[in-house]
Amino acid sequence: MKSSNIEEMAPIIMAEIKKAQSILLHCHISPDPDSVGSALAMKFVLESLGKKVTVIKGDSEFPRGFMHFPGAKDIVLKNFTEVDLKDFDLYIAVDTSAITQITRIQPVTFPLPIKSIVIDHHPSNPGFADINLIVPTAPATGQVIYLLLKVWNISITPDMAANMFIAIYTDTVGLKIDVTTPETYEIVAELVKIYPDFPKLIFQMENSETPETLALYGMALSSINVFLDNKLAISGVSYAQLQSKNITEVRLSTSAISSSMKVVAGWKVVVSMIEISPNKVKCSFRTNDVVNFSVGGLSAAFGGGGHKAAAGAVIEASLEDAQKLIVSKAKELYNL
Repeated sequence: MKSSNIEEMAPIIMAEIKKAQSILLHCHISPDPDSVGSALAMKFVLESLGKKVTVIKGDSEFPRGFMHFPGAKDIVLKNFTEVDLKDFDLYIAVDTSAITQITRIQPVTFPLPIKSIVIDHHPSNPGFADINLIVPTAPATGQVIYLLLKVWNISITPDMAANMFIAIYTDTVGLKIDVTTPETYEIVAELVKIYPDFPKLIFQMENSETPETLALYGMALSSINVFLDNKLAISGVSYAQLQSKNITEVRLSTSAISSSMKVVAGWKVVVSMIEISPNKVKCSFRTNDVVNFSVGGLSAAFGGGGHKAAAGAVIEASLEDAQKLIVSKAKELYNL
């Protein structure tokens, strides 16, 4: 079952939650605050209903900048292949746009041996679970969870509010991108009343970098090349460069780099590429013109996902070849 109607799906999802005793949640590959915040918010919701809840970190290292989110210290440092589904009655995938975002260590086949639910906002999500609530008009999965709680008439605690707030705040790039609606501002206003320490939550997240991270930004920004009549800008950092600065995967932030790049007038599409291991390139796509240069399709062409304004993918190729592939696909998609 797949629907974007929250009022329709809320009782169906709750019925499955009530049946379960032990529930599994996870963070998607290269987790962002919407992934982590949504998972932790759901953790507190489910625990308030008397359920045993396990949140696993997934394939990627857990970002140090998220460790202060309420509940983060309880996240189990395992990926999906390291858990036994026999220990659970229900699996809930939040903010997970595709099966490949669960794990890439080995294939995952649905249906699972246990009941599964997807709660998401990515338009590209095909609805791979038994029950799928996908709301593409929502700017963040954190907002979808908030609306579910309203239908369920569940009282929002400060821990829930903090995680939903940071999910919404970051996926809207500080409430700035065009998917941010008056409803979003109203929701955020309610959440910060419940969790008034939100400035500290943001400050700790945005001020937790290391000198190695700044070195990475320097290498990335100094490597920018422009293509397609200056409409496409791409930065690239090689695996050898990472090793030379002792930069580990946990510190890699392609999204922060691409967000910095998109402020240049005239650069319609920007891409940050980091070769996280030999012939494996992590890419972050951004645009400041979603009408004419949506990056969701560009990312999807490489097996990734995301939104019109922001998306990501991993390309199995050398840094040079990945750049050529992106330029070629962008030229085709945008008729440049």
